[in-house]
Amino acid sequence: MSVNDFQPGGMISVGSSTYNRVIDFLYTEARLLDEVRLREWAALLTQDLVYTAPLRETRSMAQMSASVVQTTKHFEDDWRSIMGRVMRLTETKSAWAEDPPSRTRRMVTNVMVEQGDKPGELRVRSYLLVTRSRFNADEFDIISAERRDVLRDVDGHLRLARREILLDQAVLGTPNLAIFL
Repeated sequence: MSVNDFQPGGMISVGSSTYNRVIDFLYTEARLLDEVRLREWAALLTQDLVYTAPLRETRSMAQMSASVVQTTKHFEDDWRSIMGRVMRLTETKSAWAEDPPSRTRRMVTNVMVEQGDKPGELRVRSYLLVTRSRFNADEFDIISAERRDVLRDVDGHLRLARREILLDQAVLGTPNLAIFL
């Protein structure tokens, strides 16, 4: 099974210790990203990370299952490319798309958790709403998405091993995706 094959029957109960660990992870991650603590956030990633955002197409009700286009993606990163982005943003002066950094606020909701395919892994679905403000503009971008994650227990700590971000917009209303979702 892949992260796309979420089975509601194998749900982990809201309020259980496992569910609470996942919520703690997701809230901590959101805070680190909002505070632009990217090196600390990068420590939450596994070295076999897959981090993607496929395109969305508007389809009729009969074709809704084909609205996620896996052959074309906004980005398809792995651990090395994410670490390169983090290094560029934190250690160089060439990250003009995020210097000065965006002011963001991430709201994570509707979290559903189930056992993963492998021991020590959890499959997590969550909804994400990001507000993003740049410079001194009086307007801000809103990015909404569903995230499909695989979290892995590594030495007693949850780490992000896979993230697929299903953006709700077929046409993005933000000039770039230089922030992490």
